[in-house]
Amino acid sequence: MNREQTYRSRIEKFELIKKQLKSKLLQISLIRLSIFLVCAVGIYFFWSDTLAVVGLMLLFIVSFIFLIRIYASQKRALQKAKLVIKINKDEIKALQGDSKLFKNGEQYKDAKHAFAEDIDLFGDHSFFQFVNRSGLIHGEQLLANILKSNDCKNLDLKQEAVKDLSERLDFRQSFTAEAQMLEKQEDLNPVLKNLIQHKAFVPKFMYGLSLIFSVLSLGVIALYAMEIISEMQLLLWIFLGLGITGGFLKKINKLSQTTARAQELFRQYHKLISAIENEEFTSELLLEYKNKLSGNTIKVSRAIEAFSRYIDALEQRQNLMVGFVLNALSLWDIRQCYKIEKWLNNHQEDLEAWFETLSFFDAYNSLANLSFNQTHFCYPELTEQNVVLDCKSATHPLIPSKEAVVNDFKIHNESFLIITGANMAGKSTFLRTVSLMIVMANSGLPVCAQKCLYKPTKLITSMRTTDSLSSEASYFFSELSRLKTIVEHIHNDNYFIVLDEILKGTNSHDKAKGSKQFVERLVKSQSTGIIATHDLSLCSLADELNEVSNYYFDAEIIEGELHFDYKFKKGICQNMNASFLLKKMGIV
Repeated sequence: MNREQTYRSRIEKFELIKKQLKSKLLQISLIRLSIFLVCAVGIYFFWSDTLAVVGLMLLFIVSFIFLIRIYASQKRALQKAKLVIKINKDEIKALQGDSKLFKNGEQYKDAKHAFAEDIDLFGDHSFFQFVNRSGLIHGEQLLANILKSNDCKNLDLKQEAVKDLSERLDFRQSFTAEAQMLEKQEDLNPVLKNLIQHKAFVPKFMYGLSLIFSVLSLGVIALYAMEIISEMQLLLWIFLGLGITGGFLKKINKLSQTTARAQELFRQYHKLISAIENEEFTSELLLEYKNKLSGNTIKVSRAIEAFSRYIDALEQRQNLMVGFVLNALSLWDIRQCYKIEKWLNNHQEDLEAWFETLSFFDAYNSLANLSFNQTHFCYPELTEQNVVLDCKSATHPLIPSKEAVVNDFKIHNESFLIITGANMAGKSTFLRTVSLMIVMANSGLPVCAQKCLYKPTKLITSMRTTDSLSSEASYFFSELSRLKTIVEHIHNDNYFIVLDEILKGTNSHDKAKGSKQFVERLVKSQSTGIIATHDLSLCSLADELNEVSNYYFDAEIIEGELHFDYKFKKGICQNMNASFLLKKMGIV
């Protein structure tokens, strides 16, 4: 079964589930109506029998609450089923080449980044839009950071994690649907910050005092009931309880506000945490993150349930009458604040790790989804040989496979390829193909090739340089600044360098001389890379330096029409097309 058939099959499955859930919701509504009618009729006929009326009212209330809970649960399941159907429909569209319905990551653009701007990592029709399936805001941010990170360590672990997760289609789609149902995700950071920075204010002895005070209150009430003490003495005891609680009132109110927001947040994220806890992963990296949800004695999902109970107990204070009685007779707020603070003392340092784990799985779901969808991609075979990339039938991942022209290429370590070619012949696409291949490989993804041998490396590019009117920076100065940045980077680490037309902002003679000097500088640094150029004089470096080789993309004029084969060939391009295009378009 191909991927599109898989998604269509899941749509059929969840359409049936949706239909069944709608039927259940209708049944529950009818049962609620029936119970209401039965109770109403019963009360009418037994109105004179107080015991029967009370019994019928209690039956109605209990049944109504029970059915409301079931209804809410089934309604949530229906919402999730609808989201899963949409997820599968979106994947079919994506397989057909339509990725515009996914977020494009425009906000993550950074003109100063080592490669993101040059290779269209973010924005419309970008690689990020192609891969992004995030359901959490923080998961989306982590996915962007993974692609931008230039981290080429532990690629075997990353690949293993992506492979493991790609096979868990049910888990991934269920997780994403649950994530998409979350509300107010932007509140996560301030809530976590407040919880992590909270300073305990309830002394330990106050918890024991609250228990003793509760017992004594029962005694005071008993003495009042037996008329041993007066109303005034009872009131004095009540005011004593309120006075003790009042001494902490300002801090209690502040903690109550923080925990009320946290409770709603944790209630939403609880199902995502439970999903991870209940899944049996095999990869080392996934297990490492899953283990962050394992406390010393209790699962995180259970710990959060306990936290919610403490918050629920504290929130009883919102009912003025209940809060008055509980605090007057048992120092209720102080006791619940102590429990919350004890919980925070045990888990405060774990909170960030828990939510980091959720973001990690959300981000890796996107990577795994690409691996699952692109069955013609291959995972790079990692090597320490004297080769950075050795690829068979490689092409750009965003070009539809029916339209793509594949190429074989091999780039040795500490070598440079100088690529010449006519305009529109495929040079820039090839540069972005190689660059994206490195980014994908470093992220643990399969690459768009039949076979790939890869020695992990970092990437830095200079393909698009713009001037800045606001900073009065000329185009040439911007380009020099970018080249300076590259030189600074290669001093500290090994990089794969991709350049498109060095020193475009100066005259031809100066450009040729400066470009040669810069390439010689790169070669001496023992770097590796590709340089595309229209300057054929730069090709002479292949005769002077063993590390430099010439390749080209060709163009032919056949029967008065321009033709490209987009094939990567060894040698120097002899056919340029600018003058032909000027004549063809009637410009000259």
